[in-house]
Amino acid sequence: MLRVTEIRLPLNHAPEAIAAAVIARLKIEPGDLVSCTVVRRAHDARKKFAILLVYSVDVELTDEAGVLARFANDVQVKPRPDTEYRFVARAPADLKSRPLVIGAGPCGLFTALVLAQMGFKPIILERGKVVRERTKDTWGLWRKSVLNPESNVQFGEGGAGTFSDGKLWSQIKDPRHLGRKVLTEFVTAGAPPEILVEAHPHIGTFRLVGMVENMRATIEALGGEYRFESRVTDLDIEIGGDGTRRIRGVVLASGERIAADHVVLAIGHSSRDTFEMLHSRGVYVEAKPFSVGFRIEHPQSLIDIARFGRSAGNPLLGAADYKLVHHARNGRDVYSFCMCPGGTVVAAASEVGRVVTNGMSQYSRAERNANAGIVVGITPEVDYPDGPLAGIAFQRKWEEAAFVAGGGTYAAPGQRVADFLAGRPSKTLGTVIPSYTPGVTPTNLATCLPKYAIIAIREALVKFGQQIRGFDMADAVLTGVETRTSSPIRIKRDEGFESVNTKGLFPGGEGAGYAGGILSAGVDGIKLAEAVGKSILAG
Repeated sequence: MLRVTEIRLPLNHAPEAIAAAVIARLKIEPGDLVSCTVVRRAHDARKKFAILLVYSVDVELTDEAGVLARFANDVQVKPRPDTEYRFVARAPADLKSRPLVIGAGPCGLFTALVLAQMGFKPIILERGKVVRERTKDTWGLWRKSVLNPESNVQFGEGGAGTFSDGKLWSQIKDPRHLGRKVLTEFVTAGAPPEILVEAHPHIGTFRLVGMVENMRATIEALGGEYRFESRVTDLDIEIGGDGTRRIRGVVLASGERIAADHVVLAIGHSSRDTFEMLHSRGVYVEAKPFSVGFRIEHPQSLIDIARFGRSAGNPLLGAADYKLVHHARNGRDVYSFCMCPGGTVVAAASEVGRVVTNGMSQYSRAERNANAGIVVGITPEVDYPDGPLAGIAFQRKWEEAAFVAGGGTYAAPGQRVADFLAGRPSKTLGTVIPSYTPGVTPTNLATCLPKYAIIAIREALVKFGQQIRGFDMADAVLTGVETRTSSPIRIKRDEGFESVNTKGLFPGGEGAGYAGGILSAGVDGIKLAEAVGKSILAG
């Protein structure tokens, strides 16, 4: 079987055109093509009046060796890669100690799944609730302005990714095709099979809820055990005579101690109290860069037309997205983050008296607005140099400012782009109706981020308007604040995925600073499961 890439065809091509293009590309006779299967589909919209679909296909030929020889120097014609996942360890029959997985977001979910598939019967500790109950609590904030600090967009089964666009692509290097394992497990759990083919697959919140439940059922059927509303408040760390630190268990908020020699930290980027506990217990933690900014909303139709021209609305293209970057004169990088076509801006706070925004879409991406974070990169060396946890204090400061600017009710502060660029408060909003609930308060967003961020975003919006016509339209709405783009800390680990100074502790995912989205977090979870399995077998 061979894989042929970069088969480029017009948007409205006939189904048989793919096979015909392969035959022409390989210079073979029609009878030499035994089978042709699409494995990836993308689109090239750089010329919006001549949009192309771009395919990768797996082909079976009567003379594959001969074709390979003729195309030996062509990177677009190669043997099909082996993407099958193979387990690296199997649990012994006399398993003496079950591994603990703290957190049931994408990283913890895949750590637990692969551990269970290898027979290690993990125990999963999740501070929040099962996904259905968590969804009700989340709606409590969105509809009634009632925040449950332990059950919200950030905490609970499925993690923060459950209330997102459900994007399933990343830019990580993946030579072992672990991302394929993630996507395949999602399809098994109920995701649409198209995610295995689309270049930029997504799932959406409603589908994710059911998938997370199905994956939990699989883990439990394999001997795994879930314990919800079980917040870890301390670690039992043994210090040897040579100073070596080793994990021996965890302590829950209830006071219960659970013994364990292998503990996975998949705690998510908003587990600030856990970060503080880890630091106080001597686990090596360091500050890392992240970004802050606002959400921006436009009519989705404006983005569709700007990106796709007369092809806007074509079902093969769906709702258009964008990716924008600008290096501002003050040295700050401004970029679009977590763009959600046809989605909504959501309340993502996890602490009382603070406002946080994020973006979410359903699978249909059919809501009236497009939204994205417009964020500014910040670094600990320049912006929060006061220790490993200083980024948390930085986030809290601006989340509290947003809470005050929004009126102190979990409404978000908002501003028309025209007013933001002019440096005047918004008194009313215009034709773009913001989607954030519990509501948006027109105000001056300049009070909600540092001055350098405001200056950089103002400059970037004008530049983005030159790239996407209408991006800086007067009535586009900015909503604040976006502070949870990634973890403000990194829990440093070694090549074996263990904490650099605490044996048996395996930090991973977004919270530990090693992932940036559902797919990369899932891949990191698989790597953690493999590392734990090998460690257990090594004794």
